[in-house]
Amino acid sequence: MSAPVKSADRVLLIFELLTEHPDGLTLAEVQQRMGLPKSSTHGLLHTMVMRGFLDLDPATKRFRIGIRLWQAGRSYLSAASIENLALPYMVKVRDELNETVQLAVLDGADNVYVAKVDPDHQLRLASHVGARLPAYATGIGKALLSTLDDEDVLGRVGTEPFTRYTSTTLPDSRALLAELAEVRERGFAEDHAEYTPGVFCVAVPLARTTEHQPAMSVSIPDVRKTDELIAQAIRSLQDAAAAIAARIA
Repeated sequence: MSAPVKSADRVLLIFELLTEHPDGLTLAEVQQRMGLPKSSTHGLLHTMVMRGFLDLDPATKRFRIGIRLWQAGRSYLSAASIENLALPYMVKVRDELNETVQLAVLDGADNVYVAKVDPDHQLRLASHVGARLPAYATGIGKALLSTLDDEDVLGRVGTEPFTRYTSTTLPDSRALLAELAEVRERGFAEDHAEYTPGVFCVAVPLARTTEHQPAMSVSIPDVRKTDELIAQAIRSLQDAAAAIAARIA
């Protein structure tokens, strides 16, 4: 493993230090505990204040954990609560189809996988929780993008030509917006081996349960793909989405 980047490591150590001192520490106290030069400590702390990750009390001159870190923590808890809510329904879909079922949320222009349930086939999708993929190139990503208006989509993916991962990857935002209109009309998204060769994916957006918008997908290797299985996958996903929506209504 390569050595950590010094400045990034120092920032994380400051976060850890101030987490242990909720009442805050002064510049001198942070400097003393971390053994850093005063100029370096001052620069790091004030950069973190400017970005909202730390607060500086003007009266006491103490630095404390800021709102942006609180938001990051809330984001983590929200993703975890989505996983807990959706997991039983993911297992049910997996049991009905014996194919890979995944759950993801949107982060900028990417979909981030927060849960996965594998089938018992030897040939299965090589993905993992925490993976981040461009939303335009995945079924679950397109399901997530379909919940946004076109202006928001363009603000995320931009107007430059897309990176092509396979011959079926969408070429640009114009093609994406056209497909998203179809997704909204029919209620589900598809991915025809647009990121992973040989893998078809169908996905549906779920009811918004927190600040995150989740979606659920089924991935099917081309060697097992049939019209009947695709239709069944769509039904199973839509049933799961309806059940989740009824539960949180």
